[in-house]
Amino acid sequence: MSVVESSKIDRILAVDDTKDNLILVQTILESEGYEIDLVTDGIAALQQVEQSPPDLILLDVMMPGIDGYEVTRRIRNNPAIKSYIPILLITAFHESSVVEGLDAGADDFIRKPFDTDELLARVRSLLRLKHSLDEQRKMTRQREDFVSRLTHDLRTPLVAADRMLYLFQEETFCKISPEMKQAIGVMIRSNQNLMQMVNTLLEVSRFEAGKKTLNWEKCDLKQTAQEVVSELAPLAMEKNLTLTVDTSELDELDDTAGIVMGDALELRRVLSNLIGNAIKFTDKGGITIRLLEKTADPKNTSSLIIEVEDTGYGIAPEDQASIFERFRQGRNKRSGSGLGLHLSSRIVEAHGGKIEVTSELGKGSIFKVQLPKHI
Repeated sequence: MSVVESSKIDRILAVDDTKDNLILVQTILESEGYEIDLVTDGIAALQQVEQSPPDLILLDVMMPGIDGYEVTRRIRNNPAIKSYIPILLITAFHESSVVEGLDAGADDFIRKPFDTDELLARVRSLLRLKHSLDEQRKMTRQREDFVSRLTHDLRTPLVAADRMLYLFQEETFCKISPEMKQAIGVMIRSNQNLMQMVNTLLEVSRFEAGKKTLNWEKCDLKQTAQEVVSELAPLAMEKNLTLTVDTSELDELDDTAGIVMGDALELRRVLSNLIGNAIKFTDKGGITIRLLEKTADPKNTSSLIIEVEDTGYGIAPEDQASIFERFRQGRNKRSGSGLGLHLSSRIVEAHGGKIEVTSELGKGSIFKVQLPKHI
């Protein structure tokens, strides 16, 4: 697509400490229909990029003050610059390092004196890259917005259905037979499972869109683990599984043992997900939840470790590497949407922690969460 055919005129920032070089570049590019901004040093370039990000940067390598390599590094490491801006480095010196420029984050390299057709070809190539990346980001944002709106809209009828089914089960409208009560109970459980999936998808979409805000406070995860186990105990009892919490190592420490800074609701979600999964994929034996603290030398920083160990089916080695990816389902027939573990990993990472799994087929799994103390 030529510049004339495009509905948007591409804007290019040219950076060079020699004004004659800037005038030459300006003449060549403006004749092709591009809009050109000119600056003569690296600091001015960085300010211009922050204030009004261009579609492409032509950047001289050798400049007084900070050179083109450093300008490139600062642009790539600046979180305030949201969109990707291709950078074409230009140099008159053969000893200039292409490797250093590319490692700094540049996309292409051209030497002076350059051929006009070659310069224009590189400019067109990098602008195609820019447009392609922008279109991909636009489609990603649209998809995330659609998922967020869809899941939000789905919750309304699901909540209404759940309330209505509950009223029927309680015989609010009329007497019903035991068989009908049993059928309604099945419908309620199915509806609640669907509600849980929708809620999980909504939370994942919020994390992916960067719209998730954590409410930081002191969280007693020892108490939270006990509460989650109490809530899930009936599910374990139905399968004749043991469900225990081992806090013996924490009990020997001070009053801050088991306490971290974080979002209590989100960390509770992680524990519920991991313990619920352990019950779901275990048919005999039991599940043990261990809490302990670990001091990492030499910084003397403490971490809270949570381990959820089961005696279930185990996870195949080829599945363990991708088990925390979005929509990645395991091979077990009981595997769900593949969102729960992904959401758990996003929550743990948002707290500055990490989550990992070790497992062996037929011998169970251990999910380990490590959270920094920061209290």
